[in-house]
Amino acid sequence: MEEDAEISEIRPSDSDYTLKREIIRCNNITKEFEIGEYVVLALDSISFEVYRGEFIVFQGPSGAGKSTLLSLLGGLDSPSKGEIFIEWVKISDLSEESMSVFRAGTIGFIFQNYNLISSLTAEENILFPMQLTGMEPSIQEQRVHMLLEKINLQERTEHLPFQLSSGEQQRVGIARAMANDPTIILADEPTANLDKRSSKIIAELFSDMSQEGKTIIIATHDDKLIEQANRVFTIEDGKIVAEKKQKEAPDFETIPIPTAYRKCPNCNKLILPGLKSCSFCGVVLPKKE
Repeated sequence: MEEDAEISEIRPSDSDYTLKREIIRCNNITKEFEIGEYVVLALDSISFEVYRGEFIVFQGPSGAGKSTLLSLLGGLDSPSKGEIFIEWVKISDLSEESMSVFRAGTIGFIFQNYNLISSLTAEENILFPMQLTGMEPSIQEQRVHMLLEKINLQERTEHLPFQLSSGEQQRVGIARAMANDPTIILADEPTANLDKRSSKIIAELFSDMSQEGKTIIIATHDDKLIEQANRVFTIEDGKIVAEKKQKEAPDFETIPIPTAYRKCPNCNKLILPGLKSCSFCGVVLPKKE
């Protein structure tokens, strides 16, 4: 019962909700860190919107607040002030457990240092997030093989992270982020530790994800990734000081809905991944086959 109570926090802000062009909205986000007697202002009243299917880049000097912002968007930390909405959910108000449920099927995170589990093989690292959501074993098997083929590591499935090159580890990290078919991909300097050849491969994978309709938000200095972006934001001293539009945002009407989202059999509205009952009408959902 406790789990259901936590999950019930994920409720629509708008009872007439349908998928909208805007997928992320940040209102006056401020993040402060206390270090002894000092308070460090990492983000200072940042506001912006991200549209469904956009490729967004945040650039700026080290310490500007890029990584802090990605952590807030991924629900790995909470803002000191302000609001963050993803889909219709105000994630800045969710408990840690509810955020985990929400994040599992909605957000994929790619880290600069890969963050693979050292005791698991490449295949097992990709399977791990699927197992957390209770995905059927047969579907897990299909997806892990598809993802390994996508990142061209079919022959490295049984290798542990230390047996893989840096580029191969990052490709496994990308496949892991894609495991539950999330709507949003967040990436923190994904090519910073890679050579040019590996960086090019990673850039091509991001291009593929963008073409598949994923909403991608990256903190990077990589010119190949910046070239792909619809918009580029520059952050300095915790503030957005510039915004450059390079391409029009995709027409969200043509963007496929991730397979982890499903329709309620009672009210026909889209239900976020991981929920056991409809957030709109309350009906208990049948087990996904």
